[in-house]
Amino acid sequence: MSEVKMIAVVGGGQMGSGIAQVAAMNGIDVFLHDLDPQALSKASSSISSSIHRMVSKGTISQTAGVDVLKRLRFTSNLEDFHTADFVIEAIVESEDVKKSLFVKLDKITKSSAILASNTSSISITRIASSTTRPRQVIGMHFMNPPPVMKLIEIVRGADTSDDTFAATKALSERLGKVVITSQDYSGFIVNRILMPMINEAFFTLYTGVATKEDIDTGMKLGTNHPMGPLELADFIGLDVCLSIMRVLHTGLGDNKYAPCPLLVQYVDAGRLGRKRGIGVYEYSQEPRSTKSSSRL
Repeated sequence: MSEVKMIAVVGGGQMGSGIAQVAAMNGIDVFLHDLDPQALSKASSSISSSIHRMVSKGTISQTAGVDVLKRLRFTSNLEDFHTADFVIEAIVESEDVKKSLFVKLDKITKSSAILASNTSSISITRIASSTTRPRQVIGMHFMNPPPVMKLIEIVRGADTSDDTFAATKALSERLGKVVITSQDYSGFIVNRILMPMINEAFFTLYTGVATKEDIDTGMKLGTNHPMGPLELADFIGLDVCLSIMRVLHTGLGDNKYAPCPLLVQYVDAGRLGRKRGIGVYEYSQEPRSTKSSSRL
């Protein structure tokens, strides 16, 4: 595949907007799509604020900042993706919703385009099966927030071609990322390890072993983690954590991956973490800035 000149990103949330920003900062033209005009407006504002902060700090020049913003286009029409060389899906962590989107992308995009999913746990093979080009479907899992985190986890489906993998790896490195590669098993590498730890932290709280503060302090000071597991769960989103645990439980068939009842209860109650102002912790004011985290 020739060098990627146009990337299309589906999903205007924190992950999608972050991916779009990273691509634009590395000289690539980007379409960012969301069906919700408010989401696109928020994404545009967030990216602009981020770029302006970098200019004010001297991280990039004013000219470079203007160039980044010029490379970004926002749309609610998937038909605009017909010129894209590479599409990255970053929508809700639902297999059915992702498959439905990939059916549309398969029809709209040019035959040479690679279709990548930012899924953090769902089978790439099953997503690819909804298209007529499974050899050009791949997992490209960015960490949250994409402009800060250096890792991309590439996941090959059963039919992903060597050319697709090579093009995705080259693009990831062009974006300044370090690449790790996972086979297509539930949770891949990062979440296969991270989410059970978070789930166990919920069990530790659920069974009264310790307070949430002591659980997080223990992991931060005892294992040198930048955030405790419960604080990190709030940052990721408890609904996302629960979704991934369910994928692990179903896909791997082991009860050790069964979601903690307390995690389920919090999600049922709408306590989804920082994005809702309450999760394990309450956030009455603007959430504190975070230097490092993982996404799921």
